[in-house]
Amino acid sequence: MSHVQHELVQKFPEKKEQIHNLKMNDSHFARLFDEYHELNRRVHRIESRGTDRSDETMEDIKKQRIILLDELINILEK
Repeated sequence: MSHVQHELVQKFPEKKEQIHNLKMNDSHFARLFDEYHELNRRVHRIESRGTDRSDETMEDIKKQRIILLDELINILEK
């Protein structure tokens, strides 16, 4: 368990302003951003509290988070 939150701005500090602008002006990006951070909080909460979740459930959540992150990165790189 890593107990490390994977916040988007922490991952890409050089894109902080772009992330902010996209959150304000692009509803699709904002929705993906919110979903990513919700999944991120769920993973962190499960890992830090040792909440009883099956490995399969945790892996599914992490896979969803990776898919969202990939989509967000694609938008940031346009």
